[in-house]
Amino acid sequence: MSDLPIEQSCFWMARRRKRPAGEKLEGSAEADIAIVGGGYTGLWTALFLKELEPRRRVAILEQGLVAHGGSGRNAGIVGEQIDHSHELAIAHFGLDEARRLARIGRENLDAMETFLRERGIDARFERPGQLIVALTSAHVEDLRTGLEAAERVGSPGWKLLSGEEARAELASPLYLGALVAPRNALVDPVRLAEGLRAAAVAAGVRVYENTRVSRISFRRNRVAVAAGDALLSTEKVILAANAYSHQLRRSLAFRFLPLYDYILVSEPLTAEQRRSIGWRSGRGVVDARTFFNYYRPTDDGRILWGTSEAAYYGGNRVAESFDHSPKHYAALEESFRRHFPQLSSLKFPYRWGGPIASTTRLTPFFGTAERGRLDYGLGYTGHGIASTRIAGRILAHRALELPSSLLDLEMVRRKPFPFPPEPFRRAAVALVTGALRRVDAGGRPGLLLKALERIGISFSS
Repeated sequence: MSDLPIEQSCFWMARRRKRPAGEKLEGSAEADIAIVGGGYTGLWTALFLKELEPRRRVAILEQGLVAHGGSGRNAGIVGEQIDHSHELAIAHFGLDEARRLARIGRENLDAMETFLRERGIDARFERPGQLIVALTSAHVEDLRTGLEAAERVGSPGWKLLSGEEARAELASPLYLGALVAPRNALVDPVRLAEGLRAAAVAAGVRVYENTRVSRISFRRNRVAVAAGDALLSTEKVILAANAYSHQLRRSLAFRFLPLYDYILVSEPLTAEQRRSIGWRSGRGVVDARTFFNYYRPTDDGRILWGTSEAAYYGGNRVAESFDHSPKHYAALEESFRRHFPQLSSLKFPYRWGGPIASTTRLTPFFGTAERGRLDYGLGYTGHGIASTRIAGRILAHRALELPSSLLDLEMVRRKPFPFPPEPFRRAAVALVTGALRRVDAGGRPGLLLKALERIGISFSS
C-alpha cells in the first residue's frame, strides 16, 4: 500500500464510514468567525464557540474531509498529559504550574469521555491505560524518575512493573520493566473527528470540505479567506492548521518544525499469534527511548506500530509526496521483529505517514495577530488528541474576548524558543538527530544537547 493515496493506505481513513462530503465553498459567503482547518483543533474550537455564543455564525474550511491531516493519521493513543512528561512540565514551567497542568489534563480527558458518551459518538474510545517500557537499565531508572514526577504533580495511580511483570503483560524479550499510566486512552482517530464534525453541524457550524484555503487577506473591517475563486468574508479567523500553518502564515515557521511520523498496521492476528504475545489488557505502549516506538492493538485484532523518529523535509515542506517513506517502513518492520520475534512473519498491509508540528518545548503555543482578527494555536508534538480540546477552549475564549483561567497558563502566555531558519535549520536537525541517536544507543548527552536544554529546548521523553 506504499504507493496508494492516503485515503486507502491509512488504516483509519480506509475504514471511514462512507458519507457525502460536506459542501464545498463556492462563490461568496459570510461568517462571523472562520476556522481554517477541519482537524481536532478546528472542530473543538467550533464546538466551544457555539457553546459560549450560540448565535455566532461559525464556519470551518477543510482542504479534504475532516481529519485529512494529522488528526486522521495518528496512532489513536490518548494521553492525559499536556507536556510530554511530568518531568518536562516541571522543568519547563515549575512545580506549581506542572501540578496545574496535570490537573487540567486529567479533567480534560474525563470531560472528553463524558462528551463522547453523552453525544452518542462511537469513537471506539476506551481507557485501558498505557505502558512506558524500559529497554535498558538506564530506562529503568528513568521510569523511577517518571513515577516520582507523577507523584510530585499529584497524578495518582501510576505504578512500576518489574521486567517479569511487564513481559507477563506483553511478551517482548526486550522489556526490563514498565511504568503504568493508568488513565490513558485509545480511540479511532477518524471516528473521533467524524463524531465531532456531526456534533458541530448539529450545533449550526458550516463545515466546508474539499476547500483548500489559498490566502487570508486582512482588510479594513473584514477578513477575506480565499479558496481558489471562492471567498469567505468574516470578522475573525482562527488558524487551526497545525503542521500546515506556515503555508498561510509564514512567520509561524520560526516557532515549529513540520515533521512526518510513519506508521504500520498489520493484518489481523490469528488466535495463536494473540496467545503468543498476551496483551490481554490492550494498553497502548511507548518505550522509554528518545526516538521511541509506539504501538497499540486495534479493535479488530491488528497491531499498529509507529516510530517517533520523524522526518524533516528541508524548507519546511509538507506535501502529499511525503505521505510514504519506504526507508521508514523497512526500519519499522525491523524494529517490530526485534520486539516480537514470535510474530516475525506478520504482514503489514497498511502503511502511511502524516505531518505533526513540533516545538522546542514539546507543548503547543498560541498567539493573536492583525489587531486581534487572527488567532492561532498549534504545535502539539504528537500529543494532540487530548490537548486539542484544551486548545479549542483557549482559542474560543480568545476569539470571543471572554475570560478563562486557561489564558493565564504559561504555555499560552509564553511562546517556545524559536528554531533557526534555513539553511541552518536542516543542519541543526541533522546534528540533534545524530546526538539523540547516540544517547538512545547508550551514550551520554554531549555538549550540544546540554547546551540546548539550558536555553529551554527539550526532547521527547
